[in-house]
This record gives sequence, C-alpha cells and structure tokens, in this order.
Amino acid sequence: MSSLTESKPLSGSEPGDIPEDTAILLDCVSICYRVPRERIGTFKEYAIRWLQRKVQMVDFWALHDVSLNVRRGEVMGIVGQNGAGKSTLLKLIARVIRPTSGRVVVKGRVAPLLELGAGFHPELSGRENVYLNGSMLGFSREEMDEKIGRIVDFAELHSFIEAPIRTYSSGMWARLGFAVATDTRPDILIVDEILSVGDESFQRKCMDRINSYRESGTTILLVSHTMGLIQDLCQRAAWLNHGHLMAFGEVDEVIREYRESQPH
Repeated sequence: MSSLTESKPLSGSEPGDIPEDTAILLDCVSICYRVPRERIGTFKEYAIRWLQRKVQMVDFWALHDVSLNVRRGEVMGIVGQNGAGKSTLLKLIARVIRPTSGRVVVKGRVAPLLELGAGFHPELSGRENVYLNGSMLGFSREEMDEKIGRIVDFAELHSFIEAPIRTYSSGMWARLGFAVATDTRPDILIVDEILSVGDESFQRKCMDRINSYRESGTTILLVSHTMGLIQDLCQRAAWLNHGHLMAFGEVDEVIREYRESQPH
C-alpha cells in the first residue's frame, strides 16, 4: 500500500471512537465471492452438475482488507482499472451488499447513482415507475405526489411520462432515473460513471445538480476514468487495484501513482 494511505485499521474500536465529521468509514473490509472454477454455459447444466456434486468452487476476493474514511461534505474520487473493485466498494457503501469481514459505517441518507433506472419496470409508465422507484428509496405516496412535478420537469419528459418505459430511449431512461434519485439532496451521493450517458445537454444538467449538492455540503463519492474530472472536483482520491487499496490521499499524488503503474 502506498505511503499516501491515510486510513488506519480501527478494528476493536467503539462507535464513539469514530470522528464526528466522518460520513463513511470502512474498517478492514473484505468481500469474498464463491464462484465456479470453470465457466458453465447454462443454468440447467449448472443445476445438473451441482446435483452430481461436480461443481468446483473457488474464492474470489473482490475487496481485500480495505480501510478508509470519508469526511462529511468531502468529494472523494475513486480510480482504478476495470475489475479493480470500484463498483463493489460503491455497492457496499450503498448497502446493496454486505462485507464478508470488517465494518462499514455510513451516516445519513444515500443516493446511489450506480445504474440509472435500474429499478424501472419496462411495462409500467414513466409516472408509475417514478412512484415505484420513490418507494424503493423510502419516500411515501404523499411525498412522491409533491415531487413528481419537479422530477418530470427536470427529466424533460412531459410528452412521454404516461408511456411505457420500454418505449423510452436509453437517454430518456437515464434522464428519468437521475431525476428520481437526485430530486431531494442526499447526505451522501454515489456517482459511478453516469456522466458518460445521455446527450451533452443532459450531462451538463447532471453536472450542475452535482455541483449544487457539493456546494450545499453533500458528501460525494465519484468513480470516473476521466482523471481531469477527478482532479477538478475531488479533495482526496483512492486507488483500487484487484481489490486492494493501493493509495489514499491527496488527489494529484494518487493520480500520479496510478498513472505510473500503468503500462506505457
């Protein structure tokens, strides 16, 4: 691990030992998946081989002993190659998955922009999906009644909001998903490469809303392969490689180490 790493294992510490300004704490966190040793083409083949006890499993460590803390109101960048464990880390913080070992502390309401519109049902209308997605985020029917107008306005889908989602283009799907997830300012915003979807106008609207939340004190985790974006927006950065935290600290230094590790 790089000398830039600022976090230290906190195993055995009590909740009261966590600094008051901490928004997210990962304490010696590891995630292990059990996966088949060889590729099995169909579920039927897998079921037959499993019943015959012919499926050999191996451990795959998506994250290995990761410790870091993110301060309240901080914008933290996460960099690394595909398969480095970035999305796994974000899903862990969003409470989509649980750690195999270690401790995760998240303070506040989280809005995860991991896959825009992931909870939408293609046969339901845009309006019905807004209410469905809102309930999944913990909002009541009355709260969604108050939010629906703002959501449709932001997504610019007035002419299509009663149409089934399956008739939407990918850009329309993304606009509606972003509008639902970010209508209310969250305590923690998790952004995973969503700025690469949609048209240029939509990307600017995304960026403007993210910047407004940053200025209002929202804690933001940003995954991007665009180093310039990380340098412009983030106070600190973390570099993951094959599930290991390689560096964690000042943005320019982390990016320099990350770039120097890449083959030329």
